[in-house]
Amino acid sequence: MLMKIRKQILSTCILLLGVVLAHGQTTATTSGGEASGSGGTATYTVGQVVYHTHSGTNGSVAEGVQQPYGISVVTGIEETAISLINISAYPNPTTEFLKLKVESEKFENLEFQLYDMQGKLLQSNKLTGNETEINMSTYTPAIYFVRVVKTNGRLSQSIKEFKIIKN
Repeated sequence: MLMKIRKQILSTCILLLGVVLAHGQTTATTSGGEASGSGGTATYTVGQVVYHTHSGTNGSVAEGVQQPYGISVVTGIEETAISLINISAYPNPTTEFLKLKVESEKFENLEFQLYDMQGKLLQSNKLTGNETEINMSTYTPAIYFVRVVKTNGRLSQSIKEFKIIKN
């Protein structure tokens, strides 16, 4: 009888020790979601306070809730005349007018598109010279995006994008 009690106590201690020492990947997340805009999409988790990264000769692994994953395929690299066009936007932040300056003689078929944070197109117009003014005075203070595109019939190719802060 005494031997049976000792075996039960020993097996209970081993079981409790195993439970105490065993652990898995756990987290106490309070919230999370997906944010998207004209620049892409990102997922996020609120509440993850600790994570570890382990690196080796073959790569690295990050423990945690969110793991980035992306595939990029390069089919060819071609330098065109479009990539040689230098465009700047100023002043940024702005209050009333934003200027787009094109430092190239080839500004035909170029247009700007003004978007809000939700991706709604607010304004679109052709660039007619080396400097174009965009009236921002009617918009509320927020972050906006300006995309300069080259149009060719129904096709349009994005050349440059700007994140604009309106005060």
